[in-house]
Amino acid sequence: MRNPLQEQLLKAGLVNKTKAAQVVREQTKQRHSKSPTAPVDEHVDTQRLQAERAERDRALAAERNAQTRASEQRAQVRQIVESHKVKREGEIAYRFADGEAIKSVLVNEPLRAQLASGTLVIVRHDQGYELLPRLTADKVYARDAAMIVLDHDRPDTSHAQSDDDEFYKKFEVPDDLIW
Repeated sequence: MRNPLQEQLLKAGLVNKTKAAQVVREQTKQRHSKSPTAPVDEHVDTQRLQAERAERDRALAAERNAQTRASEQRAQVRQIVESHKVKREGEIAYRFADGEAIKSVLVNEPLRAQLASGTLVIVRHDQGYELLPRLTADKVYARDAAMIVLDHDRPDTSHAQSDDDEFYKKFEVPDDLIW
């Protein structure tokens, strides 16, 4: 079964039988074979989607790992504070700034002197505050510096030096001042 054009070309002698049969076979192959361009496009789309999923999974895994490390560090800080906190006793209110609020802890005279000299540090713990020795506070600094509320031994890096600070440097404030 050839199409009418092929029959006319054969009768006219412009094409021989073998050439016509070969063309018919090629046309049949093309009709019955799968188109190579569509699978390539689908394959590229599939690869792109897989790459996007892999990137998204990597980002989620990194975020999960960061959260896990942060929670581990918080647990380590909590354990360090619980095991090394200094027992607070006394009637003297030692006031300090925690962010924008003024807080206080009750201490005795030796504890107040240690806080003023920097051998003791005030650390935020759960809903309250605890006193830690200097060496233990360094461990807390390494894990989460935001937990340290008051440390007279380290310079305060949160406030920028201004002209007013330079002016007030010539007026010394005694360490034993109670306000």
